[in-house]
Order: sequence, then C-alpha cells, then structure tokens
Amino acid sequence: MIDSNAPGFWPQLFETLLKATGETLFQVAITMVITLVVGLAAGTLLVVTDRGGILERPFGSLIAGRIVNAVLQAVVNLGRSIPFIILMIALIPFTRLLLGSAFGVTAAIVPLTVAAIPFYARIVEISLREVNEGLVEAGHSLGATRWQLVSKVIVPEAVPGLIRGFTTTVVSIVNYSAIVGAIGGGGLGDVAIRYGHQRYSVIHIVTVIIVLVAIVQIVQVVGARLANRMSHR
Repeated sequence: MIDSNAPGFWPQLFETLLKATGETLFQVAITMVITLVVGLAAGTLLVVTDRGGILERPFGSLIAGRIVNAVLQAVVNLGRSIPFIILMIALIPFTRLLLGSAFGVTAAIVPLTVAAIPFYARIVEISLREVNEGLVEAGHSLGATRWQLVSKVIVPEAVPGLIRGFTTTVVSIVNYSAIVGAIGGGGLGDVAIRYGHQRYSVIHIVTVIIVLVAIVQIVQVVGARLANRMSHR
C-alpha cells in the first residue's frame, strides 16, 4: 500500500501521471488520424457503392459494386460486433507480426485503430445518407463528376454530422485506451492498475479518473463548438 505522506509522493505522482497522460494522448492522436482517413473513406464507399449510389457500377460493373459494398458491410459489422477486450486479444498475433511486440504504448495503437475504424465508418455512412438527394441531383445535372459530387457536395454538406460523429469516436478511443493500458499498453490505464489496484492507492485511481474526464470534456467541447460553427456557415 502506498503512503501519501511519504517523502516525494506528490512529485512522483505528478511525474507518473504526466508520463502516462502523454502516452495516452499519443495513442489517441495516432489512432484519431488513421481512423479519420480510413473510416471516412470506408463510410463514403458504403454509401456510394450501395444501390442507387453514384458509384453503384464501379468500372462499369454492377456486380463489382455489389461485392465491394457487401464486403465493406461485413467488415464494418464484424468490427463493431466484437467486444473490444476480445478483439484486442485476438489481434495479439497480428500486432506482434506487424510491430515485433504485442504489448507497449505503440503496440496498443493497432487494436485501438481496428476497433475505431468500423465504428466511425458506420457513423460516416449514416451522416452521408442524411444529405439531401436534391443537392446531389442538382450537382449531377450541372455536369459534376462522381468525385466532384463526393468531394464538393456530399461530404461538405455532411461535415457537421461527421464532426459530431468523430467526437463520439474520439471519446470511445480514450475509453478504449484505458482498457489497453490495463493489460500492458501503458498510459493512464496502466497507472490505474499498477498503482491503484495492485498497490491499493485510491489517490492514483482518483487522479486517473480526473485526467480522463478532463480529456473527454475537452474533446466534447471542442467537437461541439466546431460542429456548430460548421453548421452556421
């Protein structure tokens, strides 16, 4: 059991939390970037390759469009249906093959990303489907290409929803990062387990909770304000 009255306790606590917070933010930041790029692309393909979508016949083949859409739907559904703790364990061999180690701060990014991409891809799909079809038809009648319809009509119109969805995704990533840290992924979850649980330090548990809540609140506020600003453009 850790004695909070011991000499050097508070400086050591601050140093430990600072290091762990940096590790968590690193994991979240890298996962955010990958999730934004891949999730946005996957979600967009789910919409445009669906029946009646502007890319229903890629390469002039209806069958190709059906296959692409069916595969993406299956991957997204599979990724969203597996509990994160099970997904993380299942990915240990792949993570070790990819990075040489299945544990550690960097290795934790792999399961975080694999879990977050399907989640955000589905949110992207929902947001893009809410775009007024009249705007797409108007763009098409003006001679816009399929790429122009996606990049200048569909996605821009869905930006507020995409931002709100991404905010929700980032909050989930923060939560997942704590779980990863609890089983060897570093970060705040690691502090909670090593000091809070194994060494019975309530102070470590409380401070980890405070830091996590602060991170989530900052993400929520920034995301909400950015979405509102884009809505009023």
